[in-house]
Amino acid sequence: MQKAMIKQLKQAVVATGNLVDRGTQTVTLVLSISTNHRRRASVEFIRRDSFKQAWNTVAERLANTAQQSWVRIETVQSTQRLSREVFNKRLAETIRMNYWRKGVSFDQEFKTGLLEMEINAQAFFKPGKNHKIGKNRSDSWVDYDQVEKYLKQRSGDAGIDIRQTPYIWTFTTVGVFTDGEQLWQLSAQEDCTKGIRIFTDPKQEIANYIDHGEQFLINQIQADGKFIYGYYPSRQKVLSNYNYVRHFSSLYALLEAIPFTGRTENYAKVKAAIEWGLAHATIEREGAIFIDDRGELKLGGQALMMLTLCKYQTVTHDDSFMPVLMKVFKGVPYFRQASGKLVHVLNHDLTLKDAYRIIYYEGEVVFALSRMYQLTQDQAVMDLVKKILDYMVANDYGKYHDHWISYAINEALKVFPDNRDFMALGLKNVFIHLKFIEDRDTAYPTLLELLDAAVKMTDLVKASGNEDLMESYDLVRLRQVLTYRAEYELTTGGFFPEIAMYFYNPGKFIGGFYARHDSFRTRIDDCEHFLSGLINYYNYVYRQEKDLER
Repeated sequence: MQKAMIKQLKQAVVATGNLVDRGTQTVTLVLSISTNHRRRASVEFIRRDSFKQAWNTVAERLANTAQQSWVRIETVQSTQRLSREVFNKRLAETIRMNYWRKGVSFDQEFKTGLLEMEINAQAFFKPGKNHKIGKNRSDSWVDYDQVEKYLKQRSGDAGIDIRQTPYIWTFTTVGVFTDGEQLWQLSAQEDCTKGIRIFTDPKQEIANYIDHGEQFLINQIQADGKFIYGYYPSRQKVLSNYNYVRHFSSLYALLEAIPFTGRTENYAKVKAAIEWGLAHATIEREGAIFIDDRGELKLGGQALMMLTLCKYQTVTHDDSFMPVLMKVFKGVPYFRQASGKLVHVLNHDLTLKDAYRIIYYEGEVVFALSRMYQLTQDQAVMDLVKKILDYMVANDYGKYHDHWISYAINEALKVFPDNRDFMALGLKNVFIHLKFIEDRDTAYPTLLELLDAAVKMTDLVKASGNEDLMESYDLVRLRQVLTYRAEYELTTGGFFPEIAMYFYNPGKFIGGFYARHDSFRTRIDDCEHFLSGLINYYNYVYRQEKDLER
């Protein structure tokens, strides 16, 4: 690594402060290096009597490190000794799996030290058998077999029985990261952003990640057009199940992303994936086409198939799927009862299987139908949009705070620009949920999608001359939350190198998005929601600059 970069790293580490543990009069630096981005980072705890001594060791290592390596340097701080009983109790009380956010050492000298991301990226702390995500505490415990194996590979035999030590030391760190070209300070906030870069240029960071995100998702499409559905990176596991509805919704996200990145050659892969989905995931009944998801015909599947086909034709001007689109539209009325109520799941013979499955479906189908009307100008499509929305207004669907409803109202207002009932429904849908969005500590990508659509909707309402509908709502707060959530979602859900470097084959996950609470799961639908939210945010907030150039 170049001397100039090593000097910058030193200055950045010094600037973090609190370098010396005053209780022991020692300095402990932790050096993580991923050289080829194909293997987990090597991690070394360097404990010396002074920062100078510790840094000399770090500098020696870096001098023999390739320039384009990923390097993370942290200072151990806020060390606390706990009895084994207290440690076990605190670990078990962790609310969510993978939400233990401190480093751990089984000795005071850090010979057996483990960074938080070493622990979480290899699932060293396992959830209890009765843990249900979002329902109860994790009841986590230490998988000592795996920890012992890793420590021996990493550092050799430390001569310490980590199962029997009476005390365990927990600690926090502050630090910096470089990819060999740029340097970032890592957040020390005690929230989900901890250990992840602090944005100095959010506009560029978001644009860069969207670029990586589109590349990651397009790379999941295999030669036959089927996606690799997803991974559990901390468990080195590829997901074997498949969801056909998410197949189409992920293609929709790619059709939003490709115009952003300009990699139009990727449209061919998307078309192949659409063709695979139509060939392997659909059936035809009564002249209508449905997604057949393990024997179920879902309203949401109908919506996402329409939405994807409309988006494909809009961005590529290729109308080869139009006959299919019309047959998909023909299937929608089978989900609608005489009362106007939409049912969610049908059997193969088009009889009712399940009247309700998830609130997303109604919003999805209105969104898709509105897009289809704008593409076809078909009066029958327009009439169906209005009938469904009238039912949603009459039955107060604004109480559901669903992002698809906001998308739906946004599109519907382009068709019915003066409908105050639709406006009121859309406004309620977001504003009753705003405090939850502000307070939510986890990455929750559909919240950003909801905010994107809601802010656009307020502009449509304003332009229509119906501002009186918004007098009781705090529009300034809405836009502030939008900016906050966009940056928070990316920093807490994106596989940046400083997080990915601790997983197996780290380069593989760059551009992916994860759910920390589920073994850092990254599925195509996780990527879809994050990508759509970030693209719509960026286009709304930053693409306005183009207007200034006119």
